[in-house]
Amino acid sequence: MAHSMYRSIARFYDLLDLPFERGRYAPIRPVMFAGLSGRLLDAGVGTGRNMAFYPAGADVTGIDLRAAMLSRAAARRERLGVAVELLECDVCDTRLPDGHFDAAVATFLFCVLDHGLQLPALKELARIVKPGGEIRILEYQYSPRPWKRFVMRLWAPWVRFAYGASFDRNTEQYLPEAGLEIIEERYLFEDIIKLIVARTPGRE
Repeated sequence: MAHSMYRSIARFYDLLDLPFERGRYAPIRPVMFAGLSGRLLDAGVGTGRNMAFYPAGADVTGIDLRAAMLSRAAARRERLGVAVELLECDVCDTRLPDGHFDAAVATFLFCVLDHGLQLPALKELARIVKPGGEIRILEYQYSPRPWKRFVMRLWAPWVRFAYGASFDRNTEQYLPEAGLEIIEERYLFEDIIKLIVARTPGRE
């Protein structure tokens, strides 16, 4: 369902998301790539909003399951002159080689993955990131404050309809079973957008 939904809204996605991009996301995106280098994966690249923040000299691959979103990303790549390979593939089964990337970044990807896809996606990222490499995940969660949580619950049906996303994924609960070590958790916007940094097993 989410796949067909994104195909329908791809041309309007950036416009729909613009208020949040300016007020929340743009200041956060540089943090996702700070200190990373080498061969990087932008998992769930979408329309390519991260492209302006890729580290200089990095070899970046962006993947997405939705061709319509990748088409928008390709247009942004041309506008920005960014060297990034774009691949249409499933984050749960990328067909990419073991240990291919030095690190992976997933910006709001896991918000749109149903609970049954969380563990397979994490295991796949753990497989294609080299031993000891970082996986950085940015996602929404419900605020622990009752009133704010109540407001977010009112918004939840719209968020699900417009983006296929949810505030209750709690991706960190799946990390140990995926063989990933949590090395950092912190909020980047109020108490609703969290950065989770995990490390693949086998430090070099």
